[in-house]
Amino acid sequence: MKLVFERPKSLQLTKTHYCPGCGHGTIHRLVAEVMDELNIKEKTIGVAPVGCAVLAYNYFDCDMQQAAHGRAPAVATGIKRALPDRVVFTYQGDGDLAAIGTAEIIHAAARSENITVVFVNNAIYGMTGGQMAPTTLIGQRTETSPYGRDPKLAGYPIRVCEMLATLDGPSFLARVELTDVKNINRAKSYLKKAFEIQLAGKGFSLVEILSPCPTNWGMRPVDAVDWVRKEMVKVFPPGVFKEPKEGNV
Repeated sequence: MKLVFERPKSLQLTKTHYCPGCGHGTIHRLVAEVMDELNIKEKTIGVAPVGCAVLAYNYFDCDMQQAAHGRAPAVATGIKRALPDRVVFTYQGDGDLAAIGTAEIIHAAARSENITVVFVNNAIYGMTGGQMAPTTLIGQRTETSPYGRDPKLAGYPIRVCEMLATLDGPSFLARVELTDVKNINRAKSYLKKAFEIQLAGKGFSLVEILSPCPTNWGMRPVDAVDWVRKEMVKVFPPGVFKEPKEGNV
């Protein structure tokens, strides 16, 4: 019989706690598949801070370290410098990375720390109740912007990849939408390249994944995916913003 599905060895055998339609489970699987294909599970250390991402240690079958809110890049930097032979990645949401952790991500990128960042952008604070995030779209309703985000009051969404692309430090920066098979496969290819860059000692890499959050958006899962495809990509265009010159990885 042909094998068509198998749980990645880098994923724990456990039930998910994520809401129906949440993108975190899919992203976990992609990261785990990459770890398996690169045969790095036994030397990988993940860092997860506060937010929906914090329980990643229940899912990845590798060493995990929890960090304070926003501080995952700083913690990952310390681990990688102390244990340079390990593969170190952070797993962060937008409320974490692009708000309280802005300084950490900017300076880790500027120093070209040899770490990999998995950045899940769902345009809202998830675990803490659906507040407006730095990536919330103009007009988007949240618990703290019930009439929609007003740029006169709250400014404009932060585009992390574009911001980091102005720095000399980053080696690889990419954004992808988690909306269909084609883009899910593209997300995996970006993640694999990001880990390969770290293995080659080429410095900082970040993959931003536009992910649905049906519960806090107040949508059905299928409608949430459509909203990513139709609305989020207008503000956060997918693509590769920085990559090593050919032959460097």
